[in-house]
Amino acid sequence: MGQQPEYASSLREKLILSGIRIIEEAGVSGFSLRRTAAECGVSCAAPYRHFKDKEDLMTAIILYIGDCWHEKQQAVLRDCPDDTRTQLVAVSLAYIRFLMENPHFRSIIMIKDPGMLPEQVRLKSKLSDVSIALIDRYCAEQGLSEERRRVKTFVVRSLLYGAALMFDNGEIDYNEENFALIAAAIEREFDLA
Repeated sequence: MGQQPEYASSLREKLILSGIRIIEEAGVSGFSLRRTAAECGVSCAAPYRHFKDKEDLMTAIILYIGDCWHEKQQAVLRDCPDDTRTQLVAVSLAYIRFLMENPHFRSIIMIKDPGMLPEQVRLKSKLSDVSIALIDRYCAEQGLSEERRRVKTFVVRSLLYGAALMFDNGEIDYNEENFALIAAAIEREFDLA
C-alpha cells in the first residue's frame, strides 16, 4: 500500500490503513469503527483502545497521510539545492507523484464531506503549507505584489491537482515526458511577473 511511516506494524496503524481503504471504497458514510475493526479482524472494542470515536480515527487518518507526505517532502527538500524556485518545482512534482502513487491517500485528501470536522478540514489543508510557503518566499524574493502571489498560488495549485486528475483519468500518460511538461508549466508561471 504505497508509502508508510516506520510505525507500520501496530494495530493502530492497521486500523488507520483499513479506515483509509473503507473510505476509498465506501466514502465517509460507509466508514465506521465497527467496519474498520471487522476489516482488521479484531473485536468491535479494539479500536476504542486507540481512538475515542470515528472522528478521532478520521483525524488520525489525516495525520497519518500528512506524516507520509511530510517525510517525502523533507527528502525532496534535502536533495534540492537551496534555491526557492528549484525547491518549489521539485516539491510540486513530488506532490503529484505522491498523489498518484498513493491513490488511497488521494481519496482522503480530495474528499469533501459536510460531516468532516473543521479541524479535519484544516489538517487536510496543511498538506499544502510547504508549497504555499515556497511560492510566498519566491514571490517575496522577486518583489511581486500580493495579487501576483495569489495568482501564482492559484495557478500552481491548479496545475498540481489538474495534472493528478488527468493522470488518474488516463487523459495523459503517467510518464517522465509529461512530468517534464508540468515542470515547464510551473517554471513558465514563475517566468511571468
